[in-house]
Amino acid sequence: MDPFKGESIGAAGSDKVFTPDSNSQNNPDAIVGDTAVLEAQGEKHFSRLGWKRLTVVLIVEAIALGALSIPSAFATLGMVPGVILSIGLGLIAIYTSYVVGQVKLAFPHVAHYADAGRLMFGKWGYEIIGGMFVLELVFLVGSHCLTGTIALLNISNNATCSLAFGVVSAVILFVVALPPSFSEVAILGYIDFVSIMLAIGITVIATGVMAGKQAGGLAAVNWSAWPKDNLTFAEAFIAVTNIVFAYSFAVCQFSFMDEMHTPADFVKSIWALGIIEVVIYTVTGGLIYAFVGQDVQSPALLSAGHLMAKIAFGVALPVIFISGSINGTVVARYIHGRVYKGTVTRFINTKKGWITWIALLAFITAIAWVIAEAIPFFSDLLSIMSALFISGFTFYLPALMWFMLIKQGKWYAKENLFLSIVNGIVFVIGMVILVAGTYSSVVDIINQYKEGTVRGAFTCAPIG
Repeated sequence: MDPFKGESIGAAGSDKVFTPDSNSQNNPDAIVGDTAVLEAQGEKHFSRLGWKRLTVVLIVEAIALGALSIPSAFATLGMVPGVILSIGLGLIAIYTSYVVGQVKLAFPHVAHYADAGRLMFGKWGYEIIGGMFVLELVFLVGSHCLTGTIALLNISNNATCSLAFGVVSAVILFVVALPPSFSEVAILGYIDFVSIMLAIGITVIATGVMAGKQAGGLAAVNWSAWPKDNLTFAEAFIAVTNIVFAYSFAVCQFSFMDEMHTPADFVKSIWALGIIEVVIYTVTGGLIYAFVGQDVQSPALLSAGHLMAKIAFGVALPVIFISGSINGTVVARYIHGRVYKGTVTRFINTKKGWITWIALLAFITAIAWVIAEAIPFFSDLLSIMSALFISGFTFYLPALMWFMLIKQGKWYAKENLFLSIVNGIVFVIGMVILVAGTYSSVVDIINQYKEGTVRGAFTCAPIG
């Protein structure tokens, strides 16, 4: 149903057509009736997601920037550790997303991650995790804004000020995020998936051809099974957190499942997405690293050669903006729904609903643009996000949810012992990523500015 169009009211045999602009303010009885209709329209409009569309929406949210950072992580860590981490972290992410889904089924009123925080820690949990949720998604929009800027600069041969391309990227992200229902985003998801697969395919083929043509062929590529020489702790952990970033789909899972008409079907979506992600990330990381070697860049499209990089970036534009925009939609839905909780405005099917929705999205996108300009280097921006937020949303928070909301009986009971150990390990992994990842990101950013290897913030200088 198009939210701009009216809908016939079937109740009591009435054939009245209601639209948000109906002149009901002069009739108090009509206001009550109209509000009820708007509530019904809203509930129907935001309950249309099946497991197949959920899979597509999760793909839109998950498979984008992550795939572009994996080859560089492999170059730092080496092929063997890279493959082990890509598969291992992927399997953990599938499990923790299953836990998130269990919480949603057990507590249907949980509409966003912050609501789960309230269940575990009361009001303070709601506020703190809600703040993390907002910051993570705004950072995600910012990272896509940065990638869009890099893409447009690359395609145009740095034709204009990078700040201008940053604004263009932000405007596109804003426009694509305007539809408020995730079922509508799912339609764009097919374009999104084709876009990222073509971009990855072009990059893999182009780097493979380049490697074959060089002196010595593929055998001359300087890739290694083990970590590179003189690897610092900060470099290693930034590579680890870039892989962590690739498996960040749990952050939006509550929000997406809230629109499902059959939430119990989420398991199919989690397994489908998880397997697709593990295969794409591991194969992409391994092949591009094997073809390019230690000089592979981040995002990986930059390693495809001058002409092919332009083509790959052009093909990748839909995934950059569609995947980025869905994060803006999710965070705006959370804030908008919280501000207008209990009112029909939250359904965004009235004039006030649309005005407030558009204004909120514009504000969120502007903040994301500021973040993209303030941290204008790809790997460290992903690393900061992974360390501060994804460590929680994908690792230690789902582990706590299992202990506090799902587990029945003592943790050391025979039926709970195995999962208690598993969730304990997942919690420790999350805390290590939080502490070590944040430290490594800050150290690397300081070092890069000292060495002058990146441009300054808010300048016209090219990125990358």
